[in-house]
Amino acid sequence: MAKPKVAVKFQKLFINNEWHDSVSGKTFPTINPCDGQVICEVAEGDKADVDKAVAAAEEAFKLGSAWRTMDASKRGVLINKLADLIKRDKDYIAQLETLDNGKPIGDAEGDVDESISVYRYYAGWCDKIHGKTIPIDGSYLCFTRHEPVGVVGQIVPWNYPLAMATWKVAPALCTGNTIVLKPAEQTPLSALYLASLVAEAGFPPGVFNVIPGYGPTAGAAIASHPKVDKVAFTGSCEVGHLIQQAAGKSNLKRVTLELGGKSPLIVFADTADIKQAVSCAHRALFGNMGQCCCAASRTFVEESIYDEFVQMSVAMARMRKVGDPFEPTVEHGPQIDQEQFDKIMSLIESGKKEGAKLECGGNRVGDKGYFIEPAVFSGVKDDMKIAKEEIFGPVMQIFKFKTVEEVIERANDTTFGLAGGVFTSNIEKALMVANGLRAGSMWINCFNDAVRPQAPFGGFKESGFGRELSEYCLDNYTEVKAVTIKLPQKNS
Repeated sequence: MAKPKVAVKFQKLFINNEWHDSVSGKTFPTINPCDGQVICEVAEGDKADVDKAVAAAEEAFKLGSAWRTMDASKRGVLINKLADLIKRDKDYIAQLETLDNGKPIGDAEGDVDESISVYRYYAGWCDKIHGKTIPIDGSYLCFTRHEPVGVVGQIVPWNYPLAMATWKVAPALCTGNTIVLKPAEQTPLSALYLASLVAEAGFPPGVFNVIPGYGPTAGAAIASHPKVDKVAFTGSCEVGHLIQQAAGKSNLKRVTLELGGKSPLIVFADTADIKQAVSCAHRALFGNMGQCCCAASRTFVEESIYDEFVQMSVAMARMRKVGDPFEPTVEHGPQIDQEQFDKIMSLIESGKKEGAKLECGGNRVGDKGYFIEPAVFSGVKDDMKIAKEEIFGPVMQIFKFKTVEEVIERANDTTFGLAGGVFTSNIEKALMVANGLRAGSMWINCFNDAVRPQAPFGGFKESGFGRELSEYCLDNYTEVKAVTIKLPQKNS
């Protein structure tokens, strides 16, 4: 299967624009999911290293520092320079991402392109964040300032390592914060390379720091650190609860969470093109090997087209090419690690035992790595385990429904609320569903391939709170300060 095609350049902690071994001297392996072999050893950060990184970030955020006194427009210039460097090294970064994560090389290239667009978007916002003059009662002048929060801890997942880091790093830099980033222990390599580009772009020391390590040590140290002013996390609901608890027990730091999902995609019989709906549902579930928080993991199909939809979905799943993610024609790589592989296989067995029909797939591919055939279940009932739990793998579940009211109620019957979609040619029906589903993003006649930097992304309920991307995200990284000046006389 896949062999490393790229040399790993950075394996240490990045603090104050310098590379450091961990205080403990420990390292941990990062694994190639194509064959289960060690790619390299990476410095393992823990509380002592987080303390060093936070101290560097604090120093960079001090009043009078190069970062705090920098013109907002100059921050935009630096962010654009970072985007230029990512574009320059696009091929290398994509290969590094495929090596560490296992996603097909074309998808990794797309992730790099998306990251560039996000940096460009927030570079443009830097000198456009401003307050208001407020006509308060009395002889006063009152205005507001939007100031950076301070030292920001960011903990990102393994499914989109570069892109998820970008979604957090770009707005934090745009608004003038300093950062301590912990990449997922499964996929630390692209974040470390990003750190080298931050330094090359000319950001002052201490503005951006990267501490690879494990969640219970490095991640917990960030979440509970008394000098971290805000923490942003993308990952599981279980860990999201722990992070919010740690924030509350420490300094009541601000928290934003982007957590799991069990997102419904609803296909009505009046959809203009059933082939397009099937193709979209296929990509929305099997993209990134199903390892996507907003995957369309519950596909509801109106009963009059149900059998046809299932048949077409099965045919498409069987055609999906599984294999070496460095091969340009491969669409489907391995799952991230043994733990995720075992969880997915267990849930596939659960689906079969509870009476859903496994139409195709669901078997291991090869004898090395963590490859799973794309699986399609029909006849899925709402109370089945596969219908309720976030599988985070290539397992499509197709449900049957009769009425608009019924499907809205069933789609909302979940603890999650990240996203949803609907296919129909009836705009009134589309808006009824879009307005009726409790989810942070709703897509009509499309799905998560429509995510763009200009539109907000985030969840309802246990899918988290706060928004990534768009102008809305800037609120996560700024504090509003009211300044009031006594005047001898006020004039309108």
